Amino acid sequence: MTPSKKSPVLVDGVVLNGPQTDVKAGEKFVEEACRLVMEEVVLKATDVNEKVCEWQPPEQLRQLLDLEMRDTGEPQDKLLKLCQDVIHFSVKTNHPRFFNQLYAGLDYYSLAARIITEALNPSIYTYEVSPVFLLVEEAVLKKMIECVGWKEGDGIFNPGGSVSNMCAMNLARYRYYPDVKEKGLSGLPRLILFTSAECHYSMKKAASFLGIGTQNVYFVETDGRGKMIPEELEKRIWQARKEGAVPFLVCATSGTTVLGAFDPLDEIADICEKHALWLHVDASWGGSALVSRKHRQLLNGIHRADSVAWNPHKMLMAGIQCSALLIKDNSDLLKKCYSAKATYLFQQDKFYDVSYDTGDKSIQCSRRPDAFKFWMTWKALGTLGLEERVNRAVALSRYLVDEIKKREGFRLLMEPEYTNVCFWYIPPSLREMEEGPEFWKKLNLVAPAIKEKMMKKGSLMLGYQPHRGKVNFFRQVVISPQVSREDMDFLLDEIDSLGRDM
Repeated sequence: MTPSKKSPVLVDGVVLNGPQTDVKAGEKFVEEACRLVMEEVVLKATDVNEKVCEWQPPEQLRQLLDLEMRDTGEPQDKLLKLCQDVIHFSVKTNHPRFFNQLYAGLDYYSLAARIITEALNPSIYTYEVSPVFLLVEEAVLKKMIECVGWKEGDGIFNPGGSVSNMCAMNLARYRYYPDVKEKGLSGLPRLILFTSAECHYSMKKAASFLGIGTQNVYFVETDGRGKMIPEELEKRIWQARKEGAVPFLVCATSGTTVLGAFDPLDEIADICEKHALWLHVDASWGGSALVSRKHRQLLNGIHRADSVAWNPHKMLMAGIQCSALLIKDNSDLLKKCYSAKATYLFQQDKFYDVSYDTGDKSIQCSRRPDAFKFWMTWKALGTLGLEERVNRAVALSRYLVDEIKKREGFRLLMEPEYTNVCFWYIPPSLREMEEGPEFWKKLNLVAPAIKEKMMKKGSLMLGYQPHRGKVNFFRQVVISPQVSREDMDFLLDEIDSLGRDM
């Protein structure tokens, strides 16, 4: 029914006479902006013949963009031009030659799901305001729990793997010391957690944020491939006990950020069981190998973990952000640890089953329906399609490794275990040089210089870093199914072209 229009009224000096928004103009703007996204992002930005980025230094970019917000609004044609400029000067992470991070490419089904959720603007704390998306999250978590190998479990989607790791750390502490939730830290002993020397930096941040302290994060030495050494873990646990501290958590890593290493989970789980420690596995990067029958052995023993962090927005391209924390416990431990029982949201006398009001299991209040985009991709591709995506990425990485071995001036750090391919490019001027301190000092300058050239040219984006005593090297990561064998060849050709005269 269309409401009849009433006469204007004056309230607090404001004339109230129907909606203030120009609906027709707004609809037209959305339509034009969506057309722009389709043309400039979905079609153009994924074209291998286009630039990956249009590099500008900060001061110059600030001049090129009209960033000032004014007292009065601006016309829609100018707003559309601003949208076009934002796209033009942004990095095209969908481009087949964007290899800079542990995410890349464009999944069309996930993108469509993201458009839907942005338009609906839901927050998934209660079933009454987000019925579909809460059921979707439940279904996705159930399937991910099955992939880990648990018969039952619980979970929640978080804003990133760092938050999942922090929540797991807090959950482990709560399991051993439930009074901490109400009484705080004052009555606790000195707690120690153990993690790989190759772990993600979120472990230190979480320990700091939770009041555990970064000095109480004991880093366990790794072998030459970047895997935690179980015997060293055992030594560190005994060391902590001799110091009068209380070990409570071991965080293993399945897919380290730089080397792509997978810790030996079965051996680590044996030690955790022996010492009654919570085992968390940060599988933010490597967890997606669980959908591949060929490669899931990389995570052998993960079913013995108490909690797992897994980011489908990485290898499975669900779109940032899409990060799940999975826990083996099915006794409402998440809710016991995190619930605040806000009576304006989680009323217990609602007319439906309030067990579906899952928001109190999260540290957040407002929460995005991140599971939906992964669900849409999973529905579109099926588990076999996701498996093929993982298998192809690993195979393409193997192809790149073989090409690196054939080419003069390229040197692998090690044979990759996953899709992290780490290598040096040695320009002709250094190839006959003795590999002493001066050689490594000069080689350290090569990757940053080539990175600068490729960024300014816009031909590709590739990450580099020094790492644990090794000078700067490139880290190439294959993710996107839009990446071809020809892109691997181009990568090596372009590095050689940009670095040959150094």
